[in-house]
This record gives sequence, C-alpha cells and structure tokens, in this order.
Amino acid sequence: MRILVCKDYESMSKKAAQIILSQVTLKPNSVLGLATGSTPIGMYKNLVDMYKNGVVDFSDIITFNLDEYYKLPITNDQSYHYFMQENLFNHININPANIHIPNGMADNIEKECEEYENSIKDAGGIDIQILGIGRNAHIGFNEPTTSFEKGTHLVDLTPSTIEANARFFKSEDEVPKKAITMGTGSIFKARKIVMLACGEDKADAIYNTVYGKITPKIPASILQLHDDVVLILDEAAASKLSPSDYLN
Repeated sequence: MRILVCKDYESMSKKAAQIILSQVTLKPNSVLGLATGSTPIGMYKNLVDMYKNGVVDFSDIITFNLDEYYKLPITNDQSYHYFMQENLFNHININPANIHIPNGMADNIEKECEEYENSIKDAGGIDIQILGIGRNAHIGFNEPTTSFEKGTHLVDLTPSTIEANARFFKSEDEVPKKAITMGTGSIFKARKIVMLACGEDKADAIYNTVYGKITPKIPASILQLHDDVVLILDEAAASKLSPSDYLN
C-alpha cells in the first residue's frame, strides 16, 4: 500500500486526476471504476479541464460506478446518475453506451446486481478503481458488518452513513435507507485501487484502514491485502499515520 500525503484538497485532487490521466494515456480503452460523494469532485473537475485542454481522450473508456441509492429516480438531483452527469460525463467525450451505474429503480434487484457483475466481467474487469471512505471506514456502501460481501448487492445504510449524507438532502428523512453497491469482493478484483480521503473526520477511518485488523467491521481494511493500492490523502486525513509510512 502506497500512501501519498498532499498539502490540501486541491493538491490531492490534482494528483488523483494525474493517475487517471496516466492510466487512460497508456490504455485508451481503460475500464474505470468511479466513485461519488464530495471527495472526488475536485478530481473530476481536473479531468474535465484536462479534456477541454486536449490532454486526454475519453472516447474509448468504459466506466462502472460503485453504487446508487435504492428507489431514487435518476432524475433526482441527489442520485448518483445525476451526480456523474453533472460532474463528469456531460463535460467529456465519453460514449454514453460505455457508462454503467447500478439501476436502483430495477424491479428485480437481485437480477440487476447479477447483471452488473456480469457487465464488469464482460468488460474485462476494472483497471483502476477510485474509492472514497466513510467515517466508519465503509467503501462503496459496504457498511461495517460480519462478513465481506463478494458481489454487487442491496445494502441497508447505517444511521451514521444516513446522517453523513443528510447534508445533501433537505432533511435526514429524505435520505434513502438502502443502496445498491459493488461488494468488497467486486472492488478487490480491480487491478489498481486509488482511495481518496480528506479532512480530520476521516483520520480514524484511514488509521484503521492502514493499521487495523483485517475485518468486515472495518470494510476498508481488506485493502491491506491488495497488490496495488494507493491512498491519496490531505494532511488532515493522514494526521494519525506515522510519517515513516507515507511519501510526500
């Protein structure tokens, strides 16, 4: 696990975008695993700027998003479909047919989850997976639990996650209580994983990810076993790590 500590959010966002740029430059038809939430917004902004400046071409890439709220219409401005269009897809030359986001409105959720896994497999697997991390160390919407989930599945969101996401809604009551998410097993299959974290409120989760016991009670701890993981952190998120463990 490589740990890169950047001075601030702007610096970590730029570093993350540069990693995506390198991946797409080396493999123009890369399969990218993408994340939502406030943390990757800066990375997406940098990627859009790179595209507008003619630095990168997204015409052949394929994307798979980690998750989507259950029974939240894609037209809702808090859906992850809407988020991705607003923050990235509407501003680059991606082929809409190459965009994959779980369908939280599917009538048959089990079938949707199975087909999503099959689509990733048919695309050849994910080359690079972007992750954020929750305050309880969840990745995707894989909450602390008693076992690691292998594949895409429907999950009940914990009260802490609902509370954390309430800032995006008019009230906590409007936050969906369930979501479809890639499982930790799905995430682990990615050839490279890049986790982004910023802010002091993520410091405990990062500490447990790096030093904690590998357990589904700390979902991100499974990344300790992956062959190619990069953590890109601002100084606040890295504040509980030993400086000897990371690169500046």
